[in-house]
Amino acid sequence: MATTPIGSIGSLAPAVKPPSTATATADGQPFGDALSRLVNKVEQTGTAANDAVSRMLDGSGDVHEAMIALQQSDTTFQLAVQVRNKLVQAYQDIMRMPV
Repeated sequence: MATTPIGSIGSLAPAVKPPSTATATADGQPFGDALSRLVNKVEQTGTAANDAVSRMLDGSGDVHEAMIALQQSDTTFQLAVQVRNKLVQAYQDIMRMPV
């Protein structure tokens, strides 16, 4: 069994990038941008649901379209609430850590 000298282990390790100042998501975008996109999506689906309900009440829209838009809005909102809950929980866990 061959052994590797300790001095050469560093050359076998993959190159490590220095940490950036902004935390990035899996696709390389900053985390704040991902949260902004989520909030914008909640606003867009809420507006689309309101528009669909208005069209339904005017008689120019379909009940099914309004219900689908409302469900999409509700699902997006629930996702945003769960993300917020996880962020608050992570913050509280960090604040409870002894220094």
